[in-house]
Amino acid sequence: MPSHRGGDEPGVVTTRAGRGNVPVSPAPEPGGSREAFPEGTFAWVDVLGYGDDPAVEPGDTAVRVFIDRAGRAEEDWDIKGTIDEFAEANQGGIGKLHEELLPSIAWVEFVPDSPQARVRPYDQSFGMTRKFLRKRPDVMDGATGGTRVGTWLGPADLATVDALIMAGVASSRSEVIRWALGRIRENPVYTQLQDRVHEIGELKAQF
Repeated sequence: MPSHRGGDEPGVVTTRAGRGNVPVSPAPEPGGSREAFPEGTFAWVDVLGYGDDPAVEPGDTAVRVFIDRAGRAEEDWDIKGTIDEFAEANQGGIGKLHEELLPSIAWVEFVPDSPQARVRPYDQSFGMTRKFLRKRPDVMDGATGGTRVGTWLGPADLATVDALIMAGVASSRSEVIRWALGRIRENPVYTQLQDRVHEIGELKAQF
């Protein structure tokens, strides 16, 4: 799992494997993207592949960027404030990421740097402490009558979803879930279930 840490030799990517920092091949980086942000903006950058982080889907590469909080008093390390200030000060750089980096990267996640935040696996319960810039939109994004539904999957469910992706059933986790719902609708038992729900609704209406 390659990573680059701010302050290391430019162009050198290191890994945070159990053996410590081991030089590996440089990660793909489009020309000009690094220059879009002032030097010292990032304290650490993790380049993540499938298996490095549960949020990375099979076949994807993602980037988690830890924002330097230098200049902020430790008691004033307001995480949301750090993200808001970063986004406001770096609108141009973020826009450049959309144009140059995101076609080849699934998502970029900005996280205020701290020793706790760098611990693997990343604690997703931090909630609104990060900013996602995703790759291609889902094929259903903006579909007429569509509704976005978010859910958390445990390790067993996530492994099942990813196995279906790697088997070629679908190309993304969201597509797997839609595929599974389609198989349920095709089952004759589902029609019986719908009829039963309708009957229960009529009985409730009589009370």
